[in-house]
Amino acid sequence: MATYRLGIVGRTFAARLSSQAGRNFTHHLREQQPRLSLIRCYASPAGGSSAPQSSFRLALKAMAVGALLGTGWSGYTYFKGDAGDHMIHEKTEPTFLNRLPDVKITRKVVNPKDDSGLELVLFQFQTCPFCCKVRSFLDYSGLSYSVVEVDAVLRQGIKWSDTKKVPIMLARTKSGRYVQLTDSSMIVSVLSSYLRDKQQDVGELAKYYPSISYVNDAGRKTNDIMNKYFLMLQDAKRQEKNDAQDEERKWRTWADDHLVHLISPNVYRTKDEAFETFEWFSDVGEWGVHFPKWERDLMVYVGAVAMWAIAKRLKKRHQLTDDVRSHIYDACDKWAVAVEKKKTPFLGGKQPNLADLAVFGVLSSMEGCQAFKDCLDNSKIGGWFYEMKKEVMSHRGQVV
Repeated sequence: MATYRLGIVGRTFAARLSSQAGRNFTHHLREQQPRLSLIRCYASPAGGSSAPQSSFRLALKAMAVGALLGTGWSGYTYFKGDAGDHMIHEKTEPTFLNRLPDVKITRKVVNPKDDSGLELVLFQFQTCPFCCKVRSFLDYSGLSYSVVEVDAVLRQGIKWSDTKKVPIMLARTKSGRYVQLTDSSMIVSVLSSYLRDKQQDVGELAKYYPSISYVNDAGRKTNDIMNKYFLMLQDAKRQEKNDAQDEERKWRTWADDHLVHLISPNVYRTKDEAFETFEWFSDVGEWGVHFPKWERDLMVYVGAVAMWAIAKRLKKRHQLTDDVRSHIYDACDKWAVAVEKKKTPFLGGKQPNLADLAVFGVLSSMEGCQAFKDCLDNSKIGGWFYEMKKEVMSHRGQVV
């Protein structure tokens, strides 16, 4: 709803908006002249008096400003969180649906060897780091699942949900209802717990991961998922604390609390990189196939400018220097050194563990960007990354 509400505000007050961001956006669109045939087609006169033409252009500009504001706010709150979502210390149980929402399934991953009995629907942005993390786990685990590709600007695919962030996973429970899982690490922990003990029910497992609100170190109300890095297993022996589990949880937390926050400031470092990144998003997400051209262009042009602006805010928030590349190089090397100390291909040993999958998923979200190419040239991450990719892809089902 944030995009919709701010879209209305943008249309109402567009004539009065002349901020620097707006001027930068207009200037960059002029530089991108070959890409803007669609916008210019709609803005070109088709006959009639000059007054209707001016009104139409004003309306078009208002829509662009509204969409820019909506996208910017949605993107900012995606990483910032909404402080007013919950009362302090309020615990919220998972949501259950009686049936699947009426949405278009974009594609399915089908693995004939999947004997889990799970029915899963993933609502995602193809290149969202958190979504990539979930897919890495699903693919490596050999699970079958359906995908709903969500429009990053309008978000029509998740209008049925109170949660406006992705990933969202719907998993069919033994009762026939669907439990809604709304945090990437929670999704991985719930499903991993189930796969290790299939006598359990995903709906019951989800109840061990309630959302709880609290006041963070900055004094702002926020919320998080309890126990999201822990597996819930009935066998007491499996629950015993050991160093390997502690290490796995430590690095999963690091991937969420540090590594992921380096992605946006790097892939949207400049306007040119932001546009290049969104063009890649469009290609791998098949936006041209799944969305009308005007919607695809809206996501690319408005999204790139919005995220370029947001990346600057995130850089400041996470106390990164102007040389943002150095931070991600250091993070990649820190992980590579931890793996090297094991003297095994992965942190988990001969096979990846949940920490390997989390770090791989986050990094794979920028695989087609200049930032990732620079990481390969300036850090030790390449060998481990491509070994992980081979492992994940070898277990993945067929995309249909």
